Amino acid sequence: MKIWVDADACPVVIKEILFKAALRTQTETTFVANHSFRLPANRFVNLLQVEKGFDVADNEIVRRVCANDLVITSDIPLAAEVVEKDALVLTPRGDVLDKQNVRQRLNIRDFMDTMRSSGVQTGGPPALSQKDKQNFANFLDSTLRKVKG
Repeated sequence: MKIWVDADACPVVIKEILFKAALRTQTETTFVANHSFRLPANRFVNLLQVEKGFDVADNEIVRRVCANDLVITSDIPLAAEVVEKDALVLTPRGDVLDKQNVRQRLNIRDFMDTMRSSGVQTGGPPALSQKDKQNFANFLDSTLRKVKG
């Protein structure tokens, strides 16, 4: 199993959790982004920098992901595509997206997008809470234990 991270919008605290987990479990983790950023000196962590542009990073993740890989993203359309390839999806808030719930999430996302485009102020998501970070770390650890154990 490899971990693919939609890194452009991934919160720093989640990246730090991933850096530590990659080293601790010796799991290849690739951060896909359209800009460069510092990574720790860790042979299991790398950056795949793609061209700037709409969905370029997402498309690269979809192209490279394999069944049973883990994708870290809050991008619901990306999640829907990788779930179709039998990959696991974990949001930075610790929510697992799979074939049972990703279509529902996509419908809600599309509905909210329609509302925003018609002028309705929907507000953004709440800040990442301590509980969100803990949920993320717990799911990540349990998944890596299953795979590595």
